[in-house]
Amino acid sequence: MKKINIRRFTYQLRHKYFTLNNAVIALAFAIAAGWVWGSLGVMERNYSLQKEVDDKQRQLLVAQLDTEKAQLQQRYYQTNEYQELAVRQRLGLVTPGEKVLILPANSAAAVAADTTTPATQSTTVDVAPIGNFQQWMNFLFGGNSKSISTNS
Repeated sequence: MKKINIRRFTYQLRHKYFTLNNAVIALAFAIAAGWVWGSLGVMERNYSLQKEVDDKQRQLLVAQLDTEKAQLQQRYYQTNEYQELAVRQRLGLVTPGEKVLILPANSAAAVAADTTTPATQSTTVDVAPIGNFQQWMNFLFGGNSKSISTNS
């Protein structure tokens, strides 16, 4: 009885499940799964490379701004106004008709008032963190490159 049940089971298994159609479907599924896995790997690699490109573009922008700042400072240092101020500060020279006023040292109350009040106020800006889904949407639809190109 057991042999008959085993034979019947193997027969049904062979003719219901191990058919040529099912083998073709399994092969197609394996190929599709491999293609999806490879595509996800490529997308992940492209995403990381795009982040590197974005970082390099930001670094380039910062370097360009630093260069422009240095050029502006260089032009300022070549102006007559700066040269006159530098000479007056270093050598203590004055222009004709100008008078020098020497003030006494500050009192303790004035020094304490200067140290308690900040000269400049700093402001902080809260930036909302971008979620993982939004980062993927930006990557897939080019949101990151659009935001960089509009800022430059």
